[in-house]
Amino acid sequence: MMIRDELAQLVEQGVRAAMAQGDLPEVPLPEVTVERPRQPEHGDYASNIALKLQRAVGGNPLAIAEKIVARTPSSPMIGSVEVARPGFINLRLSDAWLAQQVDEILARGETFADSSVGAGLRVQVEFVSANPTGPLTVGNGRGAVIGTALAAVLEATGHSVEREYYVNDAGTQVETFTQTLYARYQQLFGRHVDIPPDGYPGEYMVDLARRIRDEYGDRFLRPPGEPAPDELGRLGIDLMLDSIKADLALLGVRYDVWFRERSLYEQDSLYERVMALLRERGYITEKEGAVWFTSSELGEDKDNVLVRSTGAPTYFASDIAYHYHKFAVRGFDRVIDIWGADHHGHVPRMKAAVQALGIAPERLTILLYQLVTVRRGGEVVRLSKRAGDIILLRDLVEEVGVDACRFFFLQRSPDSTLDFDIDLAKSQSEKNPVYYVQYAHARIAGILRTAAERGLTPEGGDVSLLRHPAELTLIRKMLQLPELLDLVARTLEPHHLPYYAMDLATTFNSDFYRDVRVISEDQALTRARLKLVAAARLVLARTLHLMGVSAPDRM
Repeated sequence: MMIRDELAQLVEQGVRAAMAQGDLPEVPLPEVTVERPRQPEHGDYASNIALKLQRAVGGNPLAIAEKIVARTPSSPMIGSVEVARPGFINLRLSDAWLAQQVDEILARGETFADSSVGAGLRVQVEFVSANPTGPLTVGNGRGAVIGTALAAVLEATGHSVEREYYVNDAGTQVETFTQTLYARYQQLFGRHVDIPPDGYPGEYMVDLARRIRDEYGDRFLRPPGEPAPDELGRLGIDLMLDSIKADLALLGVRYDVWFRERSLYEQDSLYERVMALLRERGYITEKEGAVWFTSSELGEDKDNVLVRSTGAPTYFASDIAYHYHKFAVRGFDRVIDIWGADHHGHVPRMKAAVQALGIAPERLTILLYQLVTVRRGGEVVRLSKRAGDIILLRDLVEEVGVDACRFFFLQRSPDSTLDFDIDLAKSQSEKNPVYYVQYAHARIAGILRTAAERGLTPEGGDVSLLRHPAELTLIRKMLQLPELLDLVARTLEPHHLPYYAMDLATTFNSDFYRDVRVISEDQALTRARLKLVAAARLVLARTLHLMGVSAPDRM
């Protein structure tokens, strides 16, 4: 149980005891919570339960708080409890108990900060899912890092998580891709053909056509005027998907499932079954030669086309079938889709479609992330010639490294635009946040290495000797990680991770390392402090690993 929850239980016991003893009248008890106050002088945690009770109980909230405190059970974890105006209950953790937590952190090891709050819940996190018609962009990279970090935190908080990439290998965009690829392929054999007006102009299509020609020769060439062979399009999609997988692997991203859109239309078509279900439930109408989803009946401002007058399904129709597969076929309790902000208009109708299928819409969470602007020397970076009108993810990763990419992509809330400063990401200075945090970890590892060379290890260290204010401040900061993971899992806001990592690194560097001499002539105190340093190393590394960032021992 988290510290916050244990303290809330103790305060709640105090409230119930005060009511049972007649100190306070018996009234319905609101939820008792404790939170970290913004000002450290107000204690480690504070509860406003007395203010919540004021209307029902009557009287001065300060007096109510005092009666609660008088009945709150004592606990080894509580050092003191104070009442503050206008009626807050401020709790301070015991110094002795704080010191003992160093042993607890080391005992938990890599599982420190894990919890079971999501036990029994199956969650699917779908992210990136870029069309396999072109290389990944830096924007896709941001979605990839957000997705992997959230999946890691959800697993750490007890959820059963499946990471999925939805491969859009059907529909209009694939037809356009095939036509573009065939035009480039024909050009390599001397034919004078143009790519479609809405085709893919990037040089990568020329590279792809050349690769296919070099391996397959003129196998896909058809007489002039004949349509592009489907086989060429499927081969091109598979090769692009291989490139996407390689780019994601370069960024340290892995998936459990690669789900093909095409499978929705194959034997025993799930798409047809879902269309029949929507029709049966009264959410389909036909007009203007097309098939429409009557989303206006579910609060949308207009209906949406599912099947065009040409008979071709829209991508929205595929999405509905795909989400039915997630919930009804595979049985996920919760689905989290991570999309670029340009899909914001698709969110309400997707929620409406899920509801139309008889699935509670709150089981679907759609997280939108904003654009990434890449800068060098204060100027926006030029677009990639190879990709046409985008900045390639691979180019950025190869220039600044995986760790900088992941850390920087996570630094801002998903709903905020992100300026990616290449110069800052490459700099080896304290201004570069990822360098600063990794250097703190390397410094910690260096202290332990120096101690080991002198025959000193943390084993047998007596943590009760840890009484220095800087030591206790560092312990307090480390103990924030479990509640931070709970926060990230609840809010789906992974940007809290890099900020916590920077705070922890600063607490170690500026408070502890500056004021405390770890290795001294006092061997007992040295061993105790080495334990604290080892715990700090563990917590910092754990935070970095949840972000997918390495924790180097030397820099």
